[in-house]
Amino acid sequence: MKDEREILIRAEDITDPAYGYPPESRPLSLHLRYGFLNLDKPRGPTSHEVVAWIKRITQVSRAGHAGTLDPKVSGVLPVALEESTKVLQALSNADKEYICLVHLHSQVPEPRLLEIIQEFTGEIFQRPPLRSAVKRQVRRRKVHFIELLEKEGKDVLLRIGCQAGTYVRKLVFDMGEALGCGAHMLELRRTKSGPFSEEESLVTLHDVMDAFAFWRENGREDMIKKVILPVEAAVRHLPKIVIRDGAVDAICHGASLAAPGVLSVETGISVGNMVAVMTLKGELVALMEAQMTSRQIVEADRGLVAKPIRVIMQPGTYPRKWK
Repeated sequence: MKDEREILIRAEDITDPAYGYPPESRPLSLHLRYGFLNLDKPRGPTSHEVVAWIKRITQVSRAGHAGTLDPKVSGVLPVALEESTKVLQALSNADKEYICLVHLHSQVPEPRLLEIIQEFTGEIFQRPPLRSAVKRQVRRRKVHFIELLEKEGKDVLLRIGCQAGTYVRKLVFDMGEALGCGAHMLELRRTKSGPFSEEESLVTLHDVMDAFAFWRENGREDMIKKVILPVEAAVRHLPKIVIRDGAVDAICHGASLAAPGVLSVETGISVGNMVAVMTLKGELVALMEAQMTSRQIVEADRGLVAKPIRVIMQPGTYPRKWK
């Protein structure tokens, strides 16, 4: 649910083609090291089992996922490979969307159902279910929208957009209580997780297996680059700050970002926001915490613009220009 952002230019510079790579042009070894999958998790296995299968297929040493899906739930499961696992924290609080099949325990007129849907849109209070991975205490969550797609008898199909950490099964139960008849979830599919959706670049386990089989048998890399996305795909929802080549290595060594190193910034940044710091080639350098607003960054002559949260790029990728 990314808002349209404008780019504010602070200064202009050029990038040296001898260092780094545009994300789509990385050699295969680097592409895998900084790779992300928009995986269509099937019903049945746990999210951890699916990630273990991805590790076995790709033969990487490290992989992780964002936003665990229950075994019976299918859909979008972002999976990070190797160095890309450092970016998973940028997805942990990203909004989610679901398609949910609900069974009402008795007939409910559509106007009454729409009334209850409206009541559960906005800020709600939820206590996580008994079988959950978090402490069972009441917490606030925001439901952005609930759209009634179809109703046939006691079965209802809903599209739900919500804040991370919202338990859809519990939401359905609570809506059933409010209706006075009871309700339970029959089936759930996640259609969006942060910048990843089922409408764009979604791949199955079979797609991944086929891509690596083609590569091992025929040396073809194009299939792998279709199923595995560059790590930059995982930060499309974050506001961006683009920096000079000369500032990159200092950031890779954990330095804060100073105003003279900034070339451009996207609008919408507030103090404390997580931002993606990028090179002129479009490479992700680090996740950082903004210390100024977008307008302040553009107008600043000096001072710290952002502090490091997690460095993604390896030191030495760009030449050292700092003392």
